[in-house]
Amino acid sequence: MRDAVGSFVGWPSDLIFPDAETPTRPTHKVGKGISRRIESVASQKEVPGRKLKSAAKDIPTTSGTKSQIMMRLEKMVDESDIMHGAIRSIDFDEGVFGAAHFEIIAKEDMQQLFEHDELGIAVIHTYIWYMYVTLMRGTELCNRFNFIAASRINATLITKNPTSVKNDLVDRFMAAGDNTTPSLYFLPFNSGNGGHWVLVAMDLSRLIVYYLDSLSDDWSKYPSMKKTIDAAIIKFRSKKNYRNRKDITWVRVQCPQQNNSVDCGFFVLRFMRDIIALNRIDIPKMYFEEYKSYSRAHLDEMKDELCQFIVDQRII
Repeated sequence: MRDAVGSFVGWPSDLIFPDAETPTRPTHKVGKGISRRIESVASQKEVPGRKLKSAAKDIPTTSGTKSQIMMRLEKMVDESDIMHGAIRSIDFDEGVFGAAHFEIIAKEDMQQLFEHDELGIAVIHTYIWYMYVTLMRGTELCNRFNFIAASRINATLITKNPTSVKNDLVDRFMAAGDNTTPSLYFLPFNSGNGGHWVLVAMDLSRLIVYYLDSLSDDWSKYPSMKKTIDAAIIKFRSKKNYRNRKDITWVRVQCPQQNNSVDCGFFVLRFMRDIIALNRIDIPKMYFEEYKSYSRAHLDEMKDELCQFIVDQRII
């Protein structure tokens, strides 16, 4: 049986035991079988590019078709209690968002991957966790790239309480050290109510904010977002007694563009993946020569990476 794990062979269903091997358990806790009806209660509580290529090298995939790892995970989900309303609560490494964080994974989140649908916060965050664990943890990249939770800073929350959002952003800046050397803070920003995703990348040392939008808009579409981020950066520098040497500069990056209505979340994840893989703090205004455009295969590659990560972390 062990020789068949991970492959697709004809095998009697009564002889399949998914847990026949017990791998080393991850450090996070997985809440098995939490009922969907109590989700709201649970919710309150070196060469990077080479490492990325290595992480996906054993994942056979063809653009537009489901890979073996995706079909394997889909089968696991179909046979689990998630299909009947259960959820999983997973704890992230504290370094991912600079503080304790957990995420709720449910059937609809998995279907976003399987059906290539619009991505919600849970999938966005879980892929960020994958990048942190696979590329950054234990390396100097943790001092160069930081993530901000989309569930704490988005258009909906800014509309309700901009001061609270600003203070949360300042706290995130404070958690990462002095910020006197170039580094980037990645904020996957959602326009609200499951709307459009854009990426905001902040370099506090040089007072530069990069804006990446796969629909070619700029920050003027979200004036309250820009106002909140600018105010948070100024307040952070004041708390640190840093002099504001110049005004904050916003740069609209000419990044790859989506050609449908669902890919914005995938593009935001790919933007972060590219920047980390290239280990670049400065983002060219015309984007990176290596990634001028994205094919469906680029997005499928990320889905396969995340599917493999979910299997390896025993989330389902």
